[in-house]
Amino acid sequence: MLFYFTGTGNSLYAAKGIEPELQSIPQAIHREPLDFTADAIGIVCPVYGHEVPPMVREFLEKTQFHTDYFYMVLTYGNRHGGAAELAQRLCRECGIQPAYINVLMMVDNWLPSFDMDEQKKLDKGVEEHLSQIAADVAARKRWTAPVTGADRAAHREFLAGVSKMPADAWQHLIRVTDRCVGCGICQKICPSASIRVTDGKAVHIPGNCQTCLSCVHNCPEKAIGLNLPEKNPSARYRNEHIQLSEIIRANQQA
Repeated sequence: MLFYFTGTGNSLYAAKGIEPELQSIPQAIHREPLDFTADAIGIVCPVYGHEVPPMVREFLEKTQFHTDYFYMVLTYGNRHGGAAELAQRLCRECGIQPAYINVLMMVDNWLPSFDMDEQKKLDKGVEEHLSQIAADVAARKRWTAPVTGADRAAHREFLAGVSKMPADAWQHLIRVTDRCVGCGICQKICPSASIRVTDGKAVHIPGNCQTCLSCVHNCPEKAIGLNLPEKNPSARYRNEHIQLSEIIRANQQA
């Protein structure tokens, strides 16, 4: 049993390479009771600011997992900032004892810092590393990815920067431009129902935005951008192995 959270398809692709029985966290989090039993239970998700998305944190806090083998795979694009250690700490706060936590470098979709056209050209060894992770999980390996002093320093640097920003800054990151034609794709691919089409135009609703950028990357008109400068405003990304319809099925809210 493997739960995943995805914005642009990276973590969904990784999950598909590990386990055939997949469940989307944006869909599963609404079930009652949140109680799951299996021989092995996993979480695959990206890290934002080196930590799991708020919805994944909420899912871990609310859910009872009954398994002898709980594992996590955290996808990231540039530096993981000690993500495995941070996830391990979160799990223990939630009463979960993780057996295996690994990190997987993939395309970085953070538009203020990275040009998607350049990111797509990089060979990050995804297939080889993903195959090793799948083998580890199949063998029920018990291991946590090592974290260095430099990783921890990177996270401290990030936190210092965030501390200078308004508390709700990330909730006001998304900007809808006049190029919007009201197609509704953004509404369908938002995992937290934070964007809606009203009177023929998309409207971003702050409060529960996960900053996954799924709406930005998947808008066919490139009508959704950021209230921050982008490295390349004309470049967008979705994992080449994942269809838009798969992200809609994973994230669409009623």
